[in-house]
Amino acid sequence: MNYKETLNLPTTVFPMKADLPVLEPAILQRWETSSLYDRIREVRADRQAWILHDGPPYANGHIHIGHALNKILKDFVVKSKSMFGYNATYVPGWDCHGLPIEHQVDKNLGSKKAEVSLVEKRKLCREYAARFVDIQREEFRRLGVLGNWPAPYLTMDYLYEATIVRELGRLFGTGVVYKGKKPVNWCASCRTALAEAEVEYGDHTSPSIYVKFPLNPDAAERLPVLQGTRSFVVIWTTTPWTLPANLAIAVHPDAPYVIVESADEYFILAKERLEATLAAAGIKESRVIEEVPGRALEGLTARHPWIDRPSKVVVADYVTMDQGTGCVHTAPGHGVEDYETGLRYGLDIYNPVDAAGRFVADLPLVGGVSVWKANSTIIAELQRLGLLLSEVQVEHSYPHCWRCKHPTIFRATEQWFISMDTSVLPDEGGGQTGLRAKALAEIKQVRWIPSWGEDRISNMIAFRSDWCISRQRAWGVPIVAFYCAHCGHILADQRLAEHVATMMEQAGADVWYTRAAAELLPPGTVCPNCAKADFDKERDILDVWFDSGVSHAAVLAVRPDQQWPADMYLEGSDQHRGWFHSSLLTAVGTRGHAPYRAVLTHGFVVDGDGKKMSKSLGNVVAPQEVIERYGAEILRLWVAAEDYRDDIRISEEILKRLAEGYRRIRNTCRYLLGNLSDFQPAHDALPLNELDEIDRFILRRVGRLIERLRRAYETYEFHLLYHGLHNFCAVDLSAFYLDVLKDRVYTSAPRSRARRAAQTSMYQILDALVRLMAPVLSFTAEEVWQAMPKQGGEAESVHLAEFPPVRSDCLDESLEARWDVLLSVRDEVLKALEAARKAKLIGTSLEARVDLLVEPALLPILTRYEADLPTLCIVSAVSVGSLAETDAVGKRVEVRVERAEGSKCARCWTYSASVGWSTPHPDVCARCAGVLEEIGYGG
Repeated sequence: MNYKETLNLPTTVFPMKADLPVLEPAILQRWETSSLYDRIREVRADRQAWILHDGPPYANGHIHIGHALNKILKDFVVKSKSMFGYNATYVPGWDCHGLPIEHQVDKNLGSKKAEVSLVEKRKLCREYAARFVDIQREEFRRLGVLGNWPAPYLTMDYLYEATIVRELGRLFGTGVVYKGKKPVNWCASCRTALAEAEVEYGDHTSPSIYVKFPLNPDAAERLPVLQGTRSFVVIWTTTPWTLPANLAIAVHPDAPYVIVESADEYFILAKERLEATLAAAGIKESRVIEEVPGRALEGLTARHPWIDRPSKVVVADYVTMDQGTGCVHTAPGHGVEDYETGLRYGLDIYNPVDAAGRFVADLPLVGGVSVWKANSTIIAELQRLGLLLSEVQVEHSYPHCWRCKHPTIFRATEQWFISMDTSVLPDEGGGQTGLRAKALAEIKQVRWIPSWGEDRISNMIAFRSDWCISRQRAWGVPIVAFYCAHCGHILADQRLAEHVATMMEQAGADVWYTRAAAELLPPGTVCPNCAKADFDKERDILDVWFDSGVSHAAVLAVRPDQQWPADMYLEGSDQHRGWFHSSLLTAVGTRGHAPYRAVLTHGFVVDGDGKKMSKSLGNVVAPQEVIERYGAEILRLWVAAEDYRDDIRISEEILKRLAEGYRRIRNTCRYLLGNLSDFQPAHDALPLNELDEIDRFILRRVGRLIERLRRAYETYEFHLLYHGLHNFCAVDLSAFYLDVLKDRVYTSAPRSRARRAAQTSMYQILDALVRLMAPVLSFTAEEVWQAMPKQGGEAESVHLAEFPPVRSDCLDESLEARWDVLLSVRDEVLKALEAARKAKLIGTSLEARVDLLVEPALLPILTRYEADLPTLCIVSAVSVGSLAETDAVGKRVEVRVERAEGSKCARCWTYSASVGWSTPHPDVCARCAGVLEEIGYGG
């Protein structure tokens, strides 16, 4: 007879193969049609708000794998907070101003660049940014990220641009903004100042030279030993091009310096650097004439090597002895420390280099020459003059422009700055403090994830220079400042900023370029210095980091679905010197507090070998290609499987492994759904006390999983989610519970208590799994949710549901302890069965009977469960006995495997002596015969 039709085999209601590249777009369309994000907001409207503020990516190209990592992590956080019951909104944003977009527009214009007006260029930049906002929006949505995509924030929106100006005005009002001439990182290629966050450090080859600066004869008045000698101060530099701007030589006041004689010349340098300098110069013979402290050299005057100009010897604590000569070439126009020394000694902040990186035309020797080409000219001249001690090429870390990748230079120019130390901000004691001190205090109030983020940003704030906020470009928000056309007096204050911001609300920042200064100023404005009414406008725009840095004011403080401060900012670890940094300074400067309660940072994406991705290496992984092959779900699983706190590896091998892990989770859900095809929870579910012990035991395990994964979401340890879900599906379910359960769910009567108990357990397991996986496997969870049997009153989407609560009804510790023992014995049986299979004693496990001999301590529990052990071990029979006293030493269990007695049941495949007892069904066992009679099967 064919008894297959009497078995309760799983009914396929869920496709085995996901075909995610096809399935996911259909689910996305359903979410959009049903306005799922809006529905979530409606359901959570009266709940406590929880805000993750989106750091805006640049709208200047397709998204890369780092973007995917970042947006998926944010989606994990927002969805999990929503499933905890918060009103967790997500407003995506884009950074639309700045050099990356202007640079691309210039490339597109090509030779026509010079013919395009500034206003027209700004229009082209706006169109370019808008195009890529639309492109990136669809690419981010394709990742399964839910958010307010129809209404994002854009830094080029008119209201946002007006807010930028208002925030600048508020800073004007505090007194921390000033204009001054200081050395800044300058890109000669892009012809603009750069912020610290726009500078990347990379390898660069430079000439390392030791140079003799001749001392004036009057040095002998201070150091008589130099009387009548040819004497020099020896400096060292890796930037020969800065020598034309040399005005001083710095020594450390407390370090010992020596006067050394060699070949009728006298050199002054640090004692600690003597040996290395002589070696570099190839000097074999020398003798130390005198030793003096550095402060004894202060006030000596040397002569510039080829320009008729003095070079003063000054003292500075920053002089170190780890390289060079201990005598530091000082050009106040080309370095921050040099600049500060220049101010202290009243030196000119001299910069002979123009915006294109060329020396001014009238400069001796190198006038009109590029700074980089000047190096060789300067070295040749030093050699000709007999002032070059040594020259070698060295490779060292050097600042480069983040956009064009060319080396930068330090160049003193007139720029706008935010002071870090001017004491104009109110402190808690009723006094005043500087922005640096106030920001450092606020950092301590923020939760940093990982915790090392606090030290990282604290060090950056503690040692950074004043913030240069001006840029010499076209595409951005102007610095609202006016210059008196007669006396040059600057008008820049909060009242003027507010006046112009009101115009920008209607016409955007372009109003600055389409209207004359008189039209932008309040009527009747005159210069407070000379009472004239003619003004010019500032041409510089604001640093784009200022634009994005005030998003807390433009978004959190004004949108009705947001709140200030944000609960979390989440970006890559490079943003400690970028967006986290600029947001902190602007918020502390205008509001006195950090704009975020917590900051979470992630690492960078690298290839499978841990190497940085680059097109030249051919190891770039594009998210679009992964989605086309595997689906976005595998990308989401990749983000969850790795510890985001470190650099995250991705490769074909890793993706294939994750795809296999995904199939295991998916097939577990498929199996559960198949066995629930005839289960109606509202009518068929049994109470907990009517379930079998194994069912209650697995629900206890589910309860532990719920606790563990809820905690992982709460602590943002997302890598625990994938491993927890995967291991539960593979070990607790597939390798144990569902394997053991097959006999009961397949062979029992369809409506029997035994089968309904198993289905009740499987339904509760699936309900917990689908909710727990929803923030990570968002597409699959939605697919399963729609296929699950309904109890009534469920949310129409899993993303409208909440996490399963921690179960308090399955806290039977004694039951768990008993079943832990049973499972340990089961493991021993499985090992013995595998050995018997290899020895050809049995084929399948159901061909076996097992005799268990156990230590006396185990005998009561195994005897109690003796009837359940065949099902638990998936064998046909089990007997339990006690180990002899002599055999029990050092042994808990002995497993003996033999061929099972009786005949094979044609329905359940177990071997039993009862096969043949039933006349209507002679080829099945007594248990199956009873089921067949119950369901009225006549054979």
